Amino acid sequence: MAVLSEPQMSTPPKDVKPDAGFDAVHDEKVIEQNGVDNHRGDYSGAATKTDPAEIALVRKLDRMIMPILWAMYFLNYLDRNALPQARLNSLEKDLNLKGVQYNTAISILFVGYLLMQIPSNMFMTRTRPSIYLSCCMIGWAAVSACTATVKNYSGLIACRFFLGFVEAPFYPGALYLLSIYYTRKELATRISLLYTGQVVSTGCSGLIAAATFSTLDQVKGIAGWQWLFIIEGSVTALVAVFGFFLLPDDPSETRWLTPEERELCIRRISRDTVGQQVRGTTWEGLKQACKDPRTWLFCLMQNLHISACSFNNFFPTIVRAMGFKSTTALLLTAPPYFVSGILGIPFAWSSGHFNERTWHITAGLSLAVVGFVMSCATVNVAVRYTATFLYATGAYSVGSVILGWVSNTLSQTPEKKSVAYALVNVTANLAYIYCAYLWPSSDGPDYLMGFSTMVAFAATSIMCAWAMRFWLKRLNRKILESENENVAFYAY
Repeated sequence: MAVLSEPQMSTPPKDVKPDAGFDAVHDEKVIEQNGVDNHRGDYSGAATKTDPAEIALVRKLDRMIMPILWAMYFLNYLDRNALPQARLNSLEKDLNLKGVQYNTAISILFVGYLLMQIPSNMFMTRTRPSIYLSCCMIGWAAVSACTATVKNYSGLIACRFFLGFVEAPFYPGALYLLSIYYTRKELATRISLLYTGQVVSTGCSGLIAAATFSTLDQVKGIAGWQWLFIIEGSVTALVAVFGFFLLPDDPSETRWLTPEERELCIRRISRDTVGQQVRGTTWEGLKQACKDPRTWLFCLMQNLHISACSFNNFFPTIVRAMGFKSTTALLLTAPPYFVSGILGIPFAWSSGHFNERTWHITAGLSLAVVGFVMSCATVNVAVRYTATFLYATGAYSVGSVILGWVSNTLSQTPEKKSVAYALVNVTANLAYIYCAYLWPSSDGPDYLMGFSTMVAFAATSIMCAWAMRFWLKRLNRKILESENENVAFYAY
């Protein structure tokens, strides 16, 4: 099988002035591939695949990696989302929850979630992800099923905290796995496909809960919400077994790749990395990520984006507040998520195909702002339900774009990239702790505080994206002026 050799880029002309603009200089630069097809690179040096061996490899990666990661993420979010669905059954009555105790049960999950993410991703660069992530999945399946046995508020809080603790390794770990196999033109689409696992899970959770509550409530003296936790936890444990055999490890060690495919995996990611450095220790990766100020701008950007998505933990309640009965409300939560999942894939493909980030983030979050404003402006049921499609589609569409951008920008070493992903996810999920209190029951049915703050979060996240764009353009100009030959430049 042919293997791509290291690409070479001609040194930029000395008479080019930085004021001419980086885009104008680097648009359609030719990247030479020794002994392989020539690729025409875009403004960042990213090239389109033409080598049959590389195309075949990417297809194999898609077949082997994406289905199992998608299934695991679907169940990761399904188990997490069981609580908002259980609220529409008899959970609050059975556990005698009062005031903001339900809101606290929502937010406490993310305390455990945040504590575990950074050490988990640091550890994952030194272990086999196939074993580590599968064991974590068995752990969260057990905790989720045990939630059915709680008798009071204290028991619920304990289960939710430990659920966050054992769920935490999966998502940043999955993002890291994708980033060591896919290039920046490929990554956003794959993250978007993974992201549909969350979106479809959120949509299906209402359907599954409605079916469970209508058929199993009080069967054998067990409440419908308890059956929900038992069923979903059991299915999760079963799927975890497949993870041991199907999940990949480091490209140099993955069992289902040939030696030639492993070498090709390593070469193509090396070619696509801006400012690649020699691998170091996990602690060096932590220092590199923390000392890079771009990490913190990405953290703020993603935190604001996730803050604008915080409606999801209260979505069944928001829909029920429109005047629908509980079962109907659960069913009506599904369509907006399915639409957002379907439209998110071509949106992410467009970002990867054109190697563009800022305008895509702006477009997606602007659509979400329109939906939030519509919800603030009226309590008309038709208008408000239409708005759910807009803000769900707009808010969820940009997640894969931002996370792909993180990998493209902070990938100088695998250790730095792994920690950067964890840091971005940790700071992003802080949003779920404080945003849980933006949707109090007393603010229903209009929930003006929640929707108005979503507008502010989305708008500020857009501002962060533009700040990052100008920052990276400036860095690219400095690279252009240097004496060194460069294979890749920062995408924005």
